[in-house]
Amino acid sequence: MIAACSQSAGVVCAHRSLAPSQARATLNRNISVSPRILHARSSASASRGRRLIISKTAMAPPPEKVAAELATGVESSAEWKALQAHVAEIEKTHLRDLLHDAARSDLLYQEHKSEHGTIIADFSRQRVTAETIKLLVDLADKVDMRGKIDKMFGGVHINTTEDRSVLHCALRAPRDAEVLADGKNVVPEVWEVLDKIKDFSERVRSGEWKGATGKTIDSVVAIGIGGSFLGPLFVHTALRTDQPSADKSKGRTLRFLANVDPVDVARALNGLNPETTMAVVVSKTFTTAETMLNARTVRTWLKAELGEGAVAKHMVAVSTNLKLVKEFGIDPNNAFGFWDWVGGRYSVTSAVGVLPLALQYGFDTTEQFLKGAHDVDEHFRTAPFEKNMPVLMALLGVWNISFLGYPCRAILPYAQALSKLAPHIQQVSMESNGKGVTIDGKPLPFEAGQIDFGEPGTNGQHSFYQLIHQGRVIPCDFIGLVKSQQSVYLKGEVVSNHDELMSNFFAQADALALGKTPVELRSENVPDSLIPHKTFTGNRPSSSLMLPDLSAYTTGQVLALYENITAAMGFVWGINSFDQWGVELGKVLASKVRTTINTCRTKHRRVGPSDGFNYSTTRLMDKYLEGKAQLLYPEPADVFPCDLIDSETCRPPTSYS
Repeated sequence: MIAACSQSAGVVCAHRSLAPSQARATLNRNISVSPRILHARSSASASRGRRLIISKTAMAPPPEKVAAELATGVESSAEWKALQAHVAEIEKTHLRDLLHDAARSDLLYQEHKSEHGTIIADFSRQRVTAETIKLLVDLADKVDMRGKIDKMFGGVHINTTEDRSVLHCALRAPRDAEVLADGKNVVPEVWEVLDKIKDFSERVRSGEWKGATGKTIDSVVAIGIGGSFLGPLFVHTALRTDQPSADKSKGRTLRFLANVDPVDVARALNGLNPETTMAVVVSKTFTTAETMLNARTVRTWLKAELGEGAVAKHMVAVSTNLKLVKEFGIDPNNAFGFWDWVGGRYSVTSAVGVLPLALQYGFDTTEQFLKGAHDVDEHFRTAPFEKNMPVLMALLGVWNISFLGYPCRAILPYAQALSKLAPHIQQVSMESNGKGVTIDGKPLPFEAGQIDFGEPGTNGQHSFYQLIHQGRVIPCDFIGLVKSQQSVYLKGEVVSNHDELMSNFFAQADALALGKTPVELRSENVPDSLIPHKTFTGNRPSSSLMLPDLSAYTTGQVLALYENITAAMGFVWGINSFDQWGVELGKVLASKVRTTINTCRTKHRRVGPSDGFNYSTTRLMDKYLEGKAQLLYPEPADVFPCDLIDSETCRPPTSYS
């Protein structure tokens, strides 16, 4: 028996003790509506979704209490043990046999319809049966997946170590929606920022906003790192060859500067005219070390060419620290805020991504991206688990990792425009779920977290598919498009270029699933000596996703799909998918190294035992300093590649290609 809803989440419960199937049926009916409704009453979502009644209390429960509620202890449950026992049954099966079962294939085929077309998901090449899906849904019920989703969308502080809500869903909510954080509807604040971005981007794009010399801004450099870079870059790469988006970005340039490596600075600025360039500095606190060093570098570049007053016209900020923004020289009126309930890797639908994207493509295009993300958010929030794409993909991920022992996932888009999807999802997934303890601080007793990588097809086929086919078993997500962003067909060719690409999309999934047996090879007269080398075991799991096209809207859908998959996997494992303490230790140690390097350069000495580093690090740092050109930090001189700033102290640039 499970609880249909959680009173501690602030949800008024009508049923407290129902069987899983009864609970899901109850939760999928509309409940009477109070003055506080979690999401917009749009006809699309209201017709298919359920409504949540939010309590009027604004008092957030203590983080320790929330953590205790979110912790699962799932490994000792009957549902977990049932899945462990079920592995033996699956080991007796092979996908080449399972794929002959039409009823099973129908069960594992999903469609998600929207006004922009249908997303198709086919899970029939996963090593599962109808019984597996039933057991996985039972596991979701056991860990109160529905209640946890409600807590997230309801503003409960499920990021317990930082005592914060997790409300990136609010960033793409409709204007008339209501999403509560600590009892306050945050949607009006979100739209206040969006309206400000719309006004600003339209003034820049129309030429009303002028640079310091009176010229129109046509180039933007977005300066940020981590989620402030990977997410916006993914979306930009997806849209730049979408014809409607490309039409709106004609004559405009958007670049990203993330790495503190000076080569990245040189490449980001190479060929740009300071008179027509604007920098967007993205740092919530305006203290991120790499971002602020890059921002100071770009500021120096602008000032050297345009004078001291250039910053106000050529630099804007995405930050909440208006004091530091002003001290930097940026007009606080040109700062665009976001909130502590937005995690960095989930921030692309905030001003972090919306501002540079709106400057490049216009606000209307960027708003379509937000609407696509909201569509999948609503699907995740309301759909029954058996028909819920993010939940099913999350459960299949847990099955592959924690039960079948496959720790990796290859994200394989057969669309070059999605080439930056895998790097972004690497951060979303691995920073979220790369944890060794449960949300209440206990060591995880099972394998969790996923190693993500990927490359667009067919490039990946000529890179790492050899290992996927005949080496380690790596579950794959194949992603294809019904309609390509660009159509090419050459006279005399058997198929169009996109048909050729999609032929590989269909074939590779089957090759992994079916393999090739020694019997088949002998029937083809393959020499016995080559049969072991040409045998493919098959039985290698994958999922196939097919999008109607790749537009701003469907790009938003893909983003929200993987964000919600990540959250749902964390909910099953009972971990905090929304903090990232693992990245902090390196930052602390880097600060110590930075101080030591400055001291050694300034005082012309080697790194010594008194600096507190181990023998290996001390030697490596010394070798590094020995090989550097002489540079005394106390000397007040700016050193740039010659073709960026023409000065006596410039140094030859490296290749920009």
